Amino acid sequence: MDIFDERTLGLIGAVLVLLGASTVVVKILQRRPESGIDTAILETFQLRVRAWWILFATLAAAFFLGHVVTMVLFGLISFWALREFITLTPTRPGDHRTLFWVFFLVTPLQFVLVGLGYEYYESYSIMIPVYAFLFIPAGIALAGDYKRFLERTAKIQSGLLICVYCLSYAPALLTLKLPPLGSGQLDTGGAVRLLFFFVLIVQLSDALQYAWAQLPSKHVIVPTINTTRTWEGLLGGTVSVTLIGAVLWWATPFHEASWWMAAAMSAVISLMGFAGSITMSAIKRDRGVKDYGTLVEGHGGVLDRADSLCFAAPVFFHCTRWWLGL
Repeated sequence: MDIFDERTLGLIGAVLVLLGASTVVVKILQRRPESGIDTAILETFQLRVRAWWILFATLAAAFFLGHVVTMVLFGLISFWALREFITLTPTRPGDHRTLFWVFFLVTPLQFVLVGLGYEYYESYSIMIPVYAFLFIPAGIALAGDYKRFLERTAKIQSGLLICVYCLSYAPALLTLKLPPLGSGQLDTGGAVRLLFFFVLIVQLSDALQYAWAQLPSKHVIVPTINTTRTWEGLLGGTVSVTLIGAVLWWATPFHEASWWMAAAMSAVISLMGFAGSITMSAIKRDRGVKDYGTLVEGHGGVLDRADSLCFAAPVFFHCTRWWLGL
C-alpha cells in the first residue's frame, strides 16, 4: 500500500519548506542585530526550529518504515516521558514492584493493543483507566507501606494517564478507517496525513502562542504558574493555527465536509495543547523544577516537548472518530 500519495507528499513538502524558511529567517535576523529583536527570543526560536527538524524527520522516517515502527517510536517516547514524570519526585521501596509492572507490562501493552488496530478500541480505551488504575493502589497496598499512600498512588496514576494513555491516541490515528475520497478512490495515505497534520498543528500552536506572547502589551494568564503564557499568545496562536488548519483542509479526512471542520479541529488542538502545557507547568512548579529533563538541548526533557501532544491527542482522536461516525 502506497501511503505517500500526492496529498501526503504535498503536506510533508510544505512542512519542509516552512522549516527551511524559518531556519533562513532566524539566521538572517541573528546576523542583523540592528533589527531590534531580542537575541534571547531568536535563540529560543532557533532551538525550536532545530527540535522541529529532528521531530519531523524522525516522524517521516517512521512513516516510511511502516506502521509498526511508528507505534514503537511513540511507545518509546511514552516510556521516556513516564520515566521523567516519575523521577520528578522520590519513590519509596513499596512502589518499586508496582512501577516495574507499570513500565514493562502496562506501557508496552497499551501500544500493542493500539497497534493491533481499531478493532481493539474497546480494549485500549479502558485498559489503563480501569484495570491499571485499580492495580496500582492494590499493588502499593500489598507492599505494606502506607506513608503518603494517596500521594504516591496519585502520582503514578497521573503519570500513566498523561504520558502513556493520552499519548497513545496519537498513533491510534493511524488505525482509523477513513472514508474514501470524493471520487470513490481509497485514501491510502489519509491516516498518515492525519497524524502528521495533528503533530504539525500542535507544534505550530506552541510556537505561535509563544510568538504572540512577545507583544509589548501582554496579560499573563497565570503568573504563578507560567509567565510566558499570555491571553494575547493564546488568542493569537489559536486564531493563527485555525487559519492554517483551514488552508490545509485538503490534507485531512475532513476535506469532503469543508475547510471549516479542519479549522475547528485545529482550534481544538490549540486549546488542548495550551491546557497540557499549563497543567504540566503547574506540576513542575509544585516540584520546584524548571524542566522535566535535559534530553532535548534548550528544551528540557521529552515531556517538556510532548505535554501539548499528550493533552490534545485523545480529544482530537475522539473528535475525529465522532465526525467520521466510527
